[in-house]
Amino acid sequence: MVQAYILIQTEVGRAASVAHSISELEGVALAEDVTGPYDVIARVEADSVDDLGKLVIAKIQDVEGITRTLTCTVVHV
Repeated sequence: MVQAYILIQTEVGRAASVAHSISELEGVALAEDVTGPYDVIARVEADSVDDLGKLVIAKIQDVEGITRTLTCTVVHV
C-alpha cells in the first residue's frame, strides 16, 4: 500500500468545492480545505506507485478548479 499527501492549489474561491469533489474519489482517505500556500490537502492510498500516479493524473487533476498539485509520498524509515 502506497500513501501520499496531495497538496493542491485551486482557483480563487474553489477550495471547498474542490475538497468536496476530491473526497468522493476512490482512493482518497481525506480531503480538506486549508489556509496557506495550498488550498486543499488530500491523503490518498493506492496499491502501487503506478496506481498512485494514475489516481493523481487521471482523477484528481481532472477535478475542475485545480490549478496545481504536489504529491508527497509517505515513507516509513
